[in-house]
Amino acid sequence: MSKSMTIYKFIIPTLFIFLIACEKAPQVEMPKPQTLTREASGYYCLMTVLYHRGPKGQIILDDKSEALWFTSVRDTIAFTLSPEEPRNIAAIYVNDMTDANWDNPGEDNWIDASKAWYVTGSKLMGGMGAPEAVPFATKEKAELFAKEQGGNVYNLASIPKEYIQNTAQ
Repeated sequence: MSKSMTIYKFIIPTLFIFLIACEKAPQVEMPKPQTLTREASGYYCLMTVLYHRGPKGQIILDDKSEALWFTSVRDTIAFTLSPEEPRNIAAIYVNDMTDANWDNPGEDNWIDASKAWYVTGSKLMGGMGAPEAVPFATKEKAELFAKEQGGNVYNLASIPKEYIQNTAQ
């Protein structure tokens, strides 16, 4: 067997394995948001989520069929920052406050938390009477809310961690 034939016997299978390894992993479909019901209780406070003012959140884990519910968006984000909480998050949803009523933001107006725009430091308080990160589907709506209610606009990745983790605000 010639030297070039031996090289081809090595190179072709190696290239084939390389191409298979480089192939994109199949996209896992993000679970859809769940409808907020009277049975939903807050992950941290165990209180009925529907009875709290302001926007709410839900987190769906890879290994659970039911969402974890949060009485505030700030608590929802805090869950993702806590080293004690699970990391197998399949989806995070928050109420879109674009056309929502503060006292009853809705049961089905969920948006992907990673695509939302947030206003922090507004005059309005969220669930449990704490400062809130108010989510909107568009940056323009968030800026309009901030102009009317005060606060600063951020995307999820740029919200100051101190704002989310500081409970003495």
